[in-house]
Amino acid sequence: MPEPKLSKLEYQIMETLWTRGDSSIRDLQESFPVKKRPAYTTVQTTVYRMEAKEIVRRVKKVGNFHIFAASITRDAAQRRLIDDLLDLFGGRSQPVMAHLIQSGKLSLEDVKDAEKALRKLSPPTGAVPKEKQT
Repeated sequence: MPEPKLSKLEYQIMETLWTRGDSSIRDLQESFPVKKRPAYTTVQTTVYRMEAKEIVRRVKKVGNFHIFAASITRDAAQRRLIDDLLDLFGGRSQPVMAHLIQSGKLSLEDVKDAEKALRKLSPPTGAVPKEKQT
């Protein structure tokens, strides 16, 4: 199943589920800052739509309300956001990387971690990939 695309409100709801764990609609609504808090019915409608998209699931019923849990991981949601961002740049990561460097949001430690990840993905120079070995 492809990673689902989340709206800003859906992502904020998911952040609460990922950090606080299973929550009721009231708990989700109250997790928003008071000045930017959406109406209870807005959160309720959004959660029910997320349930239909299999982003969240009902895990139990307490009295007359349900408790919801995340059905997707934070990593899956972030991968989708990053893929969507790169699509805006025609799949090119260079403009994004250049901005991160210029804005000071990319540290030397981040670069070292990226280099390690790249080394794991690509064989050393001159190495013959396993599928070409006989």
